Order: sequence, then structure tokens, then C-alpha cells
Amino acid sequence: MDKLWGDRVVKLRAENAERGQLFDEGNYAMFIHWGLYSQLGNKVDGNTYYGIGEWIMNPRMAGIPVEKYKQLAGTFNPVKFDAGEIARIAKDAGMKYIVITAKHHDGFAMYHSKANDFNIVDATPFNKDPMKELAAACREAGLGFGFYYSHNQDWTFPGGGGGPKKDKDGNPATFDDYFTKKCLPQVQEITTEYGPIEIVWFDTPGKMPKHYVEQLVEVVHKNQPRAMVSGRAGHGLGDYQTLGDMEVPRENIEGLWESVDTTNDSWAYAWYDEYWKTPKEILKRLIACVGRGGTYMLNIGPRGDGTVPERAIRTLELSGEWIRRYPQVVYGTEASPWQHALPWGDVTRKGNTLFVCVFQWPTSGKLYLPNLKTGIESADLLVGKEKRSIAHGRQGDWRFLEIPPRAPEKLVSVIELKLESEAKVDPIWSLDPNTETEILAEFAEVTGIEKSAKRWMEKFGEWKGIVHAHGFGSGGKATWDVDVLQPGDYIVDLTYSGEGRLVWSVNVEGGEQIQNQQNASHNYQSFPIGWLNFPRAGRYKVSVQCLDGNVDSASLKAIHFTPVGQ
Repeated sequence: MDKLWGDRVVKLRAENAERGQLFDEGNYAMFIHWGLYSQLGNKVDGNTYYGIGEWIMNPRMAGIPVEKYKQLAGTFNPVKFDAGEIARIAKDAGMKYIVITAKHHDGFAMYHSKANDFNIVDATPFNKDPMKELAAACREAGLGFGFYYSHNQDWTFPGGGGGPKKDKDGNPATFDDYFTKKCLPQVQEITTEYGPIEIVWFDTPGKMPKHYVEQLVEVVHKNQPRAMVSGRAGHGLGDYQTLGDMEVPRENIEGLWESVDTTNDSWAYAWYDEYWKTPKEILKRLIACVGRGGTYMLNIGPRGDGTVPERAIRTLELSGEWIRRYPQVVYGTEASPWQHALPWGDVTRKGNTLFVCVFQWPTSGKLYLPNLKTGIESADLLVGKEKRSIAHGRQGDWRFLEIPPRAPEKLVSVIELKLESEAKVDPIWSLDPNTETEILAEFAEVTGIEKSAKRWMEKFGEWKGIVHAHGFGSGGKATWDVDVLQPGDYIVDLTYSGEGRLVWSVNVEGGEQIQNQQNASHNYQSFPIGWLNFPRAGRYKVSVQCLDGNVDSASLKAIHFTPVGQ
């Protein structure tokens, strides 16, 4: 999929004050995957296919022949589609713009295309253009509007990527046939007939030659001078970077970028998929993206009749209620000076003000801010619009906040810190005195082993990814620099996958070494290794080795430290 998604583009800022402003400052948007595939809901001829439903006709899913798939249009009649309701859901969720599928890989246009009659007006009994309604509803609600367009893949038009190799007359079809007869004219349509557009979200360029992408980008910029082009246009021609599907980064990323994610596990509607992200999980992922310097676009998949699953609405509304209470945390903010999440939560920044977002509220009465070098001017616990001043102090190079024993918010509590000057932080990983600290292998230095990205699908199209340390058969190790405020014993766990029983060693340079054998699993699980002592406050190097067993299978994801007694 990395090859299909195309090369990543990194641009440092919007090109002018207007273009990309909503993207750069809004930080939160709604994605919508809706099409012919939605009425199937991942069920074909009585069989359920697990995975992303917009690929349902693909041979790796149900393998529906082109002509049979096109016949679905004759029964597609989404009479319950309510553009105003969808705009309301997005606005109540705190989202700033909507991007919806104008044409996905199946080639079916969800708008009235004059270039090709395989569209929702000409080929269905619905006979209306829902995109006209949604564009108008977004304008009325004060939301931005944009289109997704699959520019390379088209599985039903001759010559399109993955499509028929011959036209209806039996003549060989080329990609140029598809591009000139359908793709380019349709991009012209969506950029001229629906009013102002914030984004044109191209997808999966694959091996699409550069000159085609250049023409599409030129059309977008000509017809919609304020519109952004997604990073998946290909050949580095997008206006910002788009990460992989469902990818939320663990460390800050420079430039303009977005993460695209879903409210459950699938993009399009799937009848079986009831694994919804909770309001707290949505906020955690949103704040993680904003805290890493980016934008979060979260998908819903309406049913074939046009309605949005009720549980998707509920979780978006509940998380949106929190955003309305604390909009300053999300909008127009910058990345965390720590450059990564902290054990208890995350941080966003606006000038010299930090918004400390606490997901796991400490019961000790203290919240620790590791290695914050800048003085604190004031600290206020926010309860909606109310501010409650709290005491703060310093312990070594750390700062701490005096907090009440109970969290004021059910989902995420917020503390506003006004600093004396711009935040200066040493981003070294630090062991929190109150709670477990997880440090990913992604942040390790490796010697004699490998560290690389790894992506896999739980179900078809349901992407997961980590950076893992592996290749322990060579006797190498993964090492982290850690800062310890509270000396003493810490329980050490490792999260890894592998085969059979593995022997792991955890070593403090110049200090204690522990070793243990534990089982392994094909999926990543955490296993206890033992207690490790840090005799005094300060900096340490901690390393991990896999010593025995099927060490070639060992894949290390993270190390965990929990203060004994917590």
C-alpha cells in the first residue's frame, strides 16, 4: 500500500494566508466514504467479507465482475440521505470541513457527471445530486467542503487502473483513454460546479506517470485557487503530507500534514462493524495529531440508504461536546515541545501557553512535567470556562503541578500553563513517578540489530503499524536514554512478538541487569521481566537484548517502567 499511496510530500506552510488556512488551523475534519458499495455493507450473495467495503468488488474481497457490479446502480436509492443532518453531525463534532468520495476506485460518481453516465443521477432511481445538497449544507453551516477523487484506479472504466483492458467495442484500452475521457473531465467538473472547495483529495497514484498528475493539480489550482491538493496526488505534487491509513504518529512531524482515520475499523459501511472508537479514544487520537503538529480527518461510512450509523453519531457528539468546552486545545494550536506524548496524556501549544491534556489523572496530588526549562507564570485548572488557579513547583529539572485528587472532567482534563517565555524542553524520555511509562522501540538507538517500520492488516484494509526492533540473532541491543526523578525499584515489562519461549535481558549501564524467560505470541503482548533499580535521580542508559530461544523471530515494540507501589 505504501507504493499505492505514493511518495510523501513535506511542505512547511501554506503558500499564502488564505490557501490552506482552514486545514492548517482547523486541525479536525470529517471524511466520508459513501458509494454503491455502501448498500452491500460487505455482504454479497449471503456471504460476509471482512475488511474495507469500498474494495468489495476487488478479487481480494468478493471479486464482483464489472457488469454485475454496475447493475447495483439500478437499485441504489438513498432516499434517507440528509445533507443538513450530516453537516450538523460534523459541526457538533467540532469538525471544520468535510471531504466526501466523489468517485472511489469502483468508478461510480456520487455526483451528476456529464463526462460519464455511471453516476448517481443517470444510473440510479435516486436521480438527484447529493453533492450539490451537501456542498450547500456545508456553506450554510459554516463548514469547508472538499472532494475525494480516485485518480489512478478505476475498476469499471476501460483503461483505468485495475479496470477493463478493452473498451465496449473490444478495442484495446489505454490509461490515456481513461484519463482524457473520464478522469480529467470529472476533476474539471468537481472543481467548477460545487462552489468553493477546500481540498481535492486524490488517492493511490501507484505508478501513474507524473505528467498526468501535473495536469490534475493544474486544473485544481486554476479552478480552485484556495484549494489544497492531498499528499496522495503522487510525485510530490501535493500541497501537504498525508500519512498512511489509520496512522497516528508518535513523534512530532514538521510541515503541513494530516492523519486519516475511521470511527470504527472500516471506511465504508460494513454491517458487522460495531467496534466504534469511544469519545475518549477519538479525543486521544485527535490531540495526539494536533500535539504532533498535524490535522486529524476522521471518517464516517453512511449506510446505503444515506443514514449515518447511530453509534458513530453518538461518539462524535460526545467528543464534540468536550471540544466545545475546550476549543483552545484543538484549533490554531501548535505541536507539543516534548515532541511526543507523556505517560498521563499530551500537550498542545499556542504561543507561550501550554494546554496540558490529562487522560490518566494522578491520585498522588502531583502532575509531573519532565525537564521543562521555562518558568511557569501561572497554572490554571480549566473546568469549562471557569479557571481555578493551582500551585506549581520545581524538583530538580522537573516541574510539578499541585492538583486535586479527582479529575474535573470525565474524558480529558485540561490545565492551562502560561510560561514566562517560549517553552524550552529536553524531550528525553522520563520515568513518571506516578504511573507506567511506555517507551516505544521507535525511540531506541540500536546497535547490531535493525529498527524499521512494520505495517500489517488485521482485516483486509484495516492497517496497523509500528516501528520495531528486530534481528536480535546478531547479539545486538536496543538502548534508550531515560531520565529518572524518583530513585528506587521499577517493574519492567516488554511488549514483543515472536515464536516459542524467549530469554530477554534488560540492563542499566553501570548498574543492575535482569534476565527472564517468557513465552511469545504471533501478536504483540506485554510480558513481565522483573524489577530494576535506579539508585539515584538522573540520566541512565537502559538496553534490551534477546539472548536465547528463537531470537530471529523476536520483534520488540516497547519497554514499560512502573514504579513499585503504583
